[in-house]
Amino acid sequence: MTEVKVLGPGCANCRNTVALVEEVARAKGLAVTVTKVEQLREIMSYGVMSTPALVIDGKVVHAGGVPARDKVEQLLGAGS
Repeated sequence: MTEVKVLGPGCANCRNTVALVEEVARAKGLAVTVTKVEQLREIMSYGVMSTPALVIDGKVVHAGGVPARDKVEQLLGAGS
């Protein structure tokens, strides 16, 4: 099971990123757990200065905006 964290204060882009990750995982039949991290201290512990950010299995893989769908598919290992 892949662990995905979406870091962000709860803005629309953060919510859209959560929805996108869940949608890609569901469409590709991937087992993922998606956690929303909104606590500033925890977000900063990842060294992230712009949100939303994606952390997959403990590693920051994207920061500073909603990632493109194909990027999410690639990051989750579900590229076509």
